[in-house]
Parts: sequence; structure tokens; C-alpha cells
Amino acid sequence: MANFIQAYSWLNIRYLLEGLWITVEISAVSIVFSFIIGGLLGLLRYVKIKYLSALVGFVIDIIRNLPLLLILFFTFFGLPNIGIKPDAIMAAILAMTVFESAMVAEIIRSGIQAVDPGQMEAARSNGMTYRQAMQHIILPQAIKKMIPPLVSQFVSLIKDTSLATIIMLPELMYHAQIIYGQNTNFVLPMFLALAVLYFIVCYALSWLSRILDRRMGA
Repeated sequence: MANFIQAYSWLNIRYLLEGLWITVEISAVSIVFSFIIGGLLGLLRYVKIKYLSALVGFVIDIIRNLPLLLILFFTFFGLPNIGIKPDAIMAAILAMTVFESAMVAEIIRSGIQAVDPGQMEAARSNGMTYRQAMQHIILPQAIKKMIPPLVSQFVSLIKDTSLATIIMLPELMYHAQIIYGQNTNFVLPMFLALAVLYFIVCYALSWLSRILDRRMGA
């Protein structure tokens, strides 16, 4: 019990919260960029533009089958070899955006394809243009189908920020390692604290998605 009391001193808790803020910050930026880029890539793959859609699909398949850790290594250790020298935070954001964009692109493409093709045919037969049908008929239905897998993917992204400790990113896991590295009796208390903090952030995102899902279903 004494180890827990010492481990959860205000100094250590504040240090963990500083790491949590970096985790949330990097996750939020990566989620925004990956959603925008992934959305564009998913639409490009869905509309089947000659050659371009096939090329986009090829690149997406390559990225989806690479470990995120490898992409982190490339952005932090590889890019400096070609004159680009990102710091740990920028390297993590870049790596996670690239990786998550590929995942999001597939989710969006699959979500659109899950809408009954007859919906598009009915909209076009009623005089709508392709763009109008996508905007008013297809995408509203597809977005509702995309919410669960998108949230699941973004929750995974938040947890995957812990991989960035390998490039010395000062996020939550890295700060916990610093604390229990100074006193090995703090290992269990720090792991418990990590579990609670990751749970709070990930559950909050899932809770917000359920609210959004209910509102869209209303």
C-alpha cells in the first residue's frame, strides 16, 4: 500500500497527466487529418476513376499491410536521410495519419458500398445528378454505417500512441516508464494508472459516438 501512496504523489500524477495531454493532442490531430485524407482516398477508390482508383487502392493496400511501428521508424529515422527532420511529435502525427488514412479509406469505401445500389438508381431516375444523389441519399446512409468501425479504428489509434515511446515521444506511456524507471516498486501502480487513463479516454470517445449514432438514427 505504501508503494501505491508514494507512486500516486501529486508530482507523479501531474507528470502522467502531462503525458496524457500529449497523447490526446497527437490522437486528435491524427484523427482529424486521417479522416479528411482517408475520406478523399475512400471516395476516389469508390468512384472508380480509370487508373487513379486502382493506384489509390494499391497504395492503400500496401500501407494497411505494414506495421505501424515500421512507419514510425521510417518517419523518425528514415526521413532525416532525405533531408526531412521531424521531431518526435511531428513524426508520430505523420506516421499515424498515413497509417490511419489507409484504414479510414477502406472503412469509408465499404460504408458507401454497403448502401443498396438501388438507392442510387432510384435517385437518378428521379432526376438527381450523381453528386446530388451521393450528397443527399447515399452518404447520409453510409455515414451511419461507418460510425462504429470508425470509432473502433480511432480508439485503436489512441492506444497505438504508446508505440511512439520507441521514438522517445513524451506521451503517457513514456512518462509512466520514466516514473517506474526511478523506482521499480512503482511498476504495478503505474500500469494500473495507465489502464485507468486509457480507459477513460477511449470510453469517452465510444460514448460520444453512441450519442452521435442515436441522434443520426432519430
